[in-house]
Amino acid sequence: MFDLGQLERAQAIVGTAVPPTPVHAWPLLGERLGTSVLVKHENHTPTGAFKVRGGLVYLDHLRRGQPDTPGIISATRGNHGQSLAFAARRHGLPATIYVPHGNSVEKNRAMRAFGAELVEHGQDFQAAREEAVRRAESAGLHMVPSFHPDLVLGVATYALELFKTAPDLDVLYVPIGQGSGICGCIRVRDLLGLKTEIVGVQSTEAPSYALSFAAGALVTTETANTRADGMATRIPDAAALAMIRKGASRIVQVTDDEVGAAIGHYWTDTHNLAEGAGAAALAAALQERDRLRGKRVGLVLSGGNIDFDLFSQWVGTNAAPHADETVMP
Repeated sequence: MFDLGQLERAQAIVGTAVPPTPVHAWPLLGERLGTSVLVKHENHTPTGAFKVRGGLVYLDHLRRGQPDTPGIISATRGNHGQSLAFAARRHGLPATIYVPHGNSVEKNRAMRAFGAELVEHGQDFQAAREEAVRRAESAGLHMVPSFHPDLVLGVATYALELFKTAPDLDVLYVPIGQGSGICGCIRVRDLLGLKTEIVGVQSTEAPSYALSFAAGALVTTETANTRADGMATRIPDAAALAMIRKGASRIVQVTDDEVGAAIGHYWTDTHNLAEGAGAAALAAALQERDRLRGKRVGLVLSGGNIDFDLFSQWVGTNAAPHADETVMP
């Protein structure tokens, strides 16, 4: 897919706008999991999520290869669209982003603030994506997919930062939306010759990759009704699935309640805000807590873009004390 030289060049492109994000060992999270844990804080990028890296590399390559491109168009639930709007503005390129009705209000506001024309269409991501493809064809715009080698190359720069900081991780939990993040982690691990086990995470309400991983073939779902919108995928990408099946050990499914609890744990244990997909890795690690004893665990906090109302409602109904706390009557 890419080599180390290409990855280092991508890191230079990303570095013009995104400083390396921190990797922190949080003692309270370590106590909660009962083992050593490191968090890769992709919630600390200029768009609040890891996908900005892919947008920067994709737009850089597009402008070099197709300098006359009149504008880009894509579909998103939020973070992909923010990344493209952010990168397109840096290149002086118009960006049109389709989102489903009922999408995150605050993510929509952020995309507009980064300069995108925002269009609401359909009831889920797939319907918005299909309409964006039709608009691209009729208006002569460049359609940016949700999974592409240049997007994977860009987001893989966070894996390079992580593995250079912590090459001795035993296991790394990575949330899966369309698959660019986990594929980037798999590729970088292999390029560096590391032995880290990589575990994907999906929602029980949107398990298309988990079902496909188990079946060995593409499996789609009729709905993706999870509040963790970054994982709300009904149709897997074939290339992403092939790479995940080859390089990941398993995919763990987490419930919305488990994700909500993990969002609360991130807040109480680290005072970091995590969106649903961003907290999914922690939710999965907590589910597998017994098998992690004595291991050095990595968690990808992929983003922190969650609406305040959703945060207060979701976390409020899933609040839980720390492992060593006593709840007073």
